[in-house]
Amino acid sequence: MRLAQKIILMTGAAGGIGLAAAERFVAEGARVVLVDRDEETLARACAGLGSAASYAVADVTRPEAVERAVRDTLARHGGIDVFVANAGIEGAVAPLEDYPLDAFEQVMSVNVRGVFLGLKYVIPVMRARGGSIIITSSGAGTSGIPKLSAYVASKHAVIGLMRTAALENARYGIRVNTVNPGPVETRMMRSIEDGNAPGDGEVVKRKMTAAVPLRRYAQPEEIAAVMAFLASDDSSYCTGSVYPVDGGGGA
Repeated sequence: MRLAQKIILMTGAAGGIGLAAAERFVAEGARVVLVDRDEETLARACAGLGSAASYAVADVTRPEAVERAVRDTLARHGGIDVFVANAGIEGAVAPLEDYPLDAFEQVMSVNVRGVFLGLKYVIPVMRARGGSIIITSSGAGTSGIPKLSAYVASKHAVIGLMRTAALENARYGIRVNTVNPGPVETRMMRSIEDGNAPGDGEVVKRKMTAAVPLRRYAQPEEIAAVMAFLASDDSSYCTGSVYPVDGGGGA
């Protein structure tokens, strides 16, 4: 029960890595506020998590929505010990010169502006008692991937936000790190696979799997396990760092 009595606010919490992390946090004793855009999906996720979970509907690109989610969490629990900025989208799959401008702007809005707004409104609250901030980046945050220019750029950008926030807030006892997953068995990977080979995504998956030294995709629960470590006091001397969870893909 490493997370007993900790209050965790998490965006992008209704599915995939987010839901797996919420389940892990609750199992380790935390109370979790799940943030996502779809209330029906959030309500269903909370029902499966029990009384330790509640939710706030918010679009992470809208300042007033993010601020309201933070305010609601304070009203329910009196503070925030851990913030997990997990909301993200993959965008289009296309060569850079053909990449749609509107898709690029949407990816940057959700993946970068969304993280920035979360930090902007959560950090002042967390300074009262310190804690941990975890930002979901990607293996794409430290390397390039063809046909995913917006996604790659956004995941590099949040590492910059993390390092800045870590330096600015160390004196308040706030630790800030990124988790950088490789391929994970989620909807997002199905979208990327199909985007690279419409109707034949399984071929892409086999090629991507072959490039991973462990020869498989991660399960969402494996990413959640690293998030739980960073949320806990076991990581009390860890800040300003990038944590790959990629099966050796970055080696």
